[in-house]
Amino acid sequence: MLRDTSVLIVDDEEVMREVLQTLLVREGCRVSTAVTGNEGLELARRGRFDVAIVDVMMPGIGGIETLDRLRRLDKDLPVILITAYASLENAIAAMKRGAFDYITKPFKNEEVLVVVRNAAEKRRLVTENRTLRESLRAQNHGLRDIIGRSPRMRQVFDLITQAAVSRTTILVEGESGTGKELAARALHAGSPRADRPFVTVNSGSLPPDLLESNLFGHLKGAFTGAVAAKKGLFELADKGTIFFDEIGSVPVETQAKLLRVMQEREFMRLGGVETKKVDARIIAATNIDLRQLVAAGKFRDDLYYRLHVIKVELPPLRERREDIPLLAQHFLEKYGVENDKRNLELTAEALDFMEAYDWPGNVRELENVIERAVVLATGSRIGPDLIPDAVRTQRPFQMPQFVMPPEGLSLKDVVAAFESQLIERTLAATGGVQKRAAEMLQVKPTTLNEMIKRYDILPRRKRGLAPGSGGAGGAADPGTPRA
Repeated sequence: MLRDTSVLIVDDEEVMREVLQTLLVREGCRVSTAVTGNEGLELARRGRFDVAIVDVMMPGIGGIETLDRLRRLDKDLPVILITAYASLENAIAAMKRGAFDYITKPFKNEEVLVVVRNAAEKRRLVTENRTLRESLRAQNHGLRDIIGRSPRMRQVFDLITQAAVSRTTILVEGESGTGKELAARALHAGSPRADRPFVTVNSGSLPPDLLESNLFGHLKGAFTGAVAAKKGLFELADKGTIFFDEIGSVPVETQAKLLRVMQEREFMRLGGVETKKVDARIIAATNIDLRQLVAAGKFRDDLYYRLHVIKVELPPLRERREDIPLLAQHFLEKYGVENDKRNLELTAEALDFMEAYDWPGNVRELENVIERAVVLATGSRIGPDLIPDAVRTQRPFQMPQFVMPPEGLSLKDVVAAFESQLIERTLAATGGVQKRAAEMLQVKPTTLNEMIKRYDILPRRKRGLAPGSGGAGGAADPGTPRA
């Protein structure tokens, strides 16, 4: 959508300015025009633009110099260069100088609109990303590394902000790759302990005896190899925060000692008899349901209830798809800087694939995909060819196309056909799990079940018919629209 997009056109040809202005105004844009580069720069100093279109060949300062000066005024402004002198060398030079894209004369109107839409979308994402970070930084500077604008993530931000100031034990739940350690660090950064240590315990990577030595420390001679006394992680975290990553993997024999520290706020070093007091806030994280471990006798129920005072639940990426563009833009900027490839952008098609994919590895997997694409990119635009095959196997959903019969379309039939197809595709994507499909469609499970019965979706699948062949909303008679 281009409505209310502010566009600056800088071109010395009156006809070209009028053609572009008419085309963009018709799409709802607010357009300002300038005849020279200096006039364009003056307009940019007086107001903010979402997109700039600049002719390369102009009297006075040319398009490339105008590009440089515009980006000095506003480094995030997408600038589209337009010229009749098309050459690969000019295109490469323009991209290296920070141009968003390059269009040659004569051009097709739709080509211009596509490029302007992409530029406006990038501008919007960059602006939203920055605004969101600044807003979160004002509340809790530790949240600046957690990206999201979805309702689920805003609930997480609110809970972290409220809970951070307390000394309460907190349990962070979420699948692998959802950012549990980032949430823990945000809780620490927003607390009165922010200037004290944040100590991470990798619970599952050590055998019980070595884990206890790391946690509580030991005296010289406490065991073979203990050639000197050593402080434990609890001592190092005194007055600060200790974070147990994957708390569910802590051995049962160690859980009893951990519970004592939480209850009494004291412990003994291995090989010692003297108790040591400690004031460390405990934050624990898990990617499995601790209640299942309790039921299986692998996790102490008393420790579970000590940990489960406040629970921060991080949603998987597939349940907050609206955050994917912001996250992708964040990682593009991050790895663009690391690899000296600034001003990279994802094409709309590449982003469509990303938004359709389920991301079993969550944010960490998305980050890896973007980093790979940035490293392999040879130009400024990242298309589907740089997206791994696994991500591209899940085709983006597309609106069904309807053929207009002589008597016209029934809105009721069109809506029914669309709903039926959307439900079938969502069920296919979730392996037939209705609860998960209902979450993706943002409807109640009972509502989805009623719609499945109404459109006869499951019986049709059992009969072996292809989706859309028969049943409500998909009948093949001449009076019904077909997808």
